[in-house]
Amino acid sequence: MRPGTAKKAAVKGKPTEANAAAKGKAAAKAKSGAKADGGVRGAAGAGGGKGKGPGGKPESHAAMVRRARRINRELAEVYPYAHPELDFRNPFELLVATVLSAQTTDLRVNQTTPRLFAAYPTPEDLAAANPEEVEELIRPTGFFRAKTKSIMGLATALRDEFGGEVPGRLADLVKLPGVGRKTANVVLGNAFGVPGITVDTHFGRLVRRFGWTEQDDPVKVEAEICAIFPKSEWTMLSHRVVFHGRRICHARKPACGACPIAPLCPSYGEGETDPEKARKLLKYEKGGLPGQRLSPPPDYPGLPAPPLGAG
Repeated sequence: MRPGTAKKAAVKGKPTEANAAAKGKAAAKAKSGAKADGGVRGAAGAGGGKGKGPGGKPESHAAMVRRARRINRELAEVYPYAHPELDFRNPFELLVATVLSAQTTDLRVNQTTPRLFAAYPTPEDLAAANPEEVEELIRPTGFFRAKTKSIMGLATALRDEFGGEVPGRLADLVKLPGVGRKTANVVLGNAFGVPGITVDTHFGRLVRRFGWTEQDDPVKVEAEICAIFPKSEWTMLSHRVVFHGRRICHARKPACGACPIAPLCPSYGEGETDPEKARKLLKYEKGGLPGQRLSPPPDYPGLPAPPLGAG
């Protein structure tokens, strides 16, 4: 838990002229020419900013890397069971499920794919399907017409160009309809054991809050984070950060007062700092609620998610 004294030093909310003035004579003497709000972001910008460590103190790149790697170690202890939150039994199912996960939750995808894969278990089956029937099956995931076109297109490509097998190379995967770097890295990391950083909305939000990068473009974020961590850590780092973003470091109201890595975070104070109130914001297993997978791994400490229409 963040020590009480740390609250005074934490960077809170959006930068304002009042915040800048509060820095007092020390900032004036610095004569650095920096803007009053330099490097400090509020909740909308998501982070303490590159070059700023916990408490808003200046931080060298080397110090940031050390802090980033410590955060990764801490998250590994908090989420030793971190895993991909999409149900899948083979690379094809993971590929399709990841494409379907755009603009919806993994839970909704997991509730939808059992019927889809029961009807079309292979790329050949899906490529030969009636589009209207596929649309009806995946309707709960939203944008079902566009997603039907994508998953049937990738199934056709797998059948015609890859012998019905999902390729294990990034260069091949990103050529498939509806598949970008994020989806490709999910499949490579979790179905083929090829390390990769998965930059989804949760990952991007947290690495900016942590002050690891100021980039917004996913490709640039991926490149900068890859440079901080050993390649062997990339896949599990992605899971840990996403787990933390979904359970504690939420987009609109982070549970700062219940965050185990609060002392390492430049953005402490953007969310609820009161421990009791923060605990009420925790989600999934941290809040005593079901997770997103209907069939979670054996070591998952939470409850399985309910099937579609249950409860």
